[in-house]
Amino acid sequence: MRFAIIADIHANLEALQAVLEDIREQKCTHYACLGDVVGYNANPKECLDIIRQMNIPVVKGNHDEYCSTDDPLDGFNPAAAAAVAWTRKQLSEDDRQWLRDLKYQRLVNGFTIVHATLDAPQRWGYVFDKLAAAASFTYQNTPVCFFGHTHVPVAFMRDTVVRGGTYSKFKIEAGKKYFINVGAVGQPRDNNPKAAYVIYDLDESTIELRRVEYDVAKAQKKIRDAGLPERLAERLALGR
Repeated sequence: MRFAIIADIHANLEALQAVLEDIREQKCTHYACLGDVVGYNANPKECLDIIRQMNIPVVKGNHDEYCSTDDPLDGFNPAAAAAVAWTRKQLSEDDRQWLRDLKYQRLVNGFTIVHATLDAPQRWGYVFDKLAAAASFTYQNTPVCFFGHTHVPVAFMRDTVVRGGTYSKFKIEAGKKYFINVGAVGQPRDNNPKAAYVIYDLDESTIELRRVEYDVAKAQKKIRDAGLPERLAERLALGR
């Protein structure tokens, strides 16, 4: 059983399509999505339609929440606020209700998925370091949990202490817990513009980070044509 774990699509249709093609080529059998299907980029409706039609386990991300309500956007940075306001207008009420109904965390085939943290998933905290990861480990009841939100792939492991770092492929060891960020499909922030996702091979007990090239220029043009902030287009080519 090979699970493709995707996160932070952020309405980037070109990246999503490229990743799904790579997933097929890698012969994955199952899927899970860690949220933020929408937000930032220019194809929220199209990306949401694809994910809904796949009928896969999905958890709610912060942008899924923001874009499915009419709550004020006080405290948002201007680019994020503009993207949320624009995205709200692109989604149907049925789309927004589907996003509102998503759970903050889920159990899938013996592992856990969450967008942000396990200690307070609805508060959208960021896990960049071992201290933040330790808080989630306290609430982790499965050997493996996948998360997103930071757009930076990193794996934390707890046995007697918490360790963490970048990864490409590693084996899950019995008796240890793993809290793994799968990177972002639609807006990578680790200085690598290639779309990221993870393959979790349950039979082999391996985690593999995949990076996939996609048509960045086409995604950028759509952002500009939609009148979204230029910063959102520029960052795609930089991977940050």
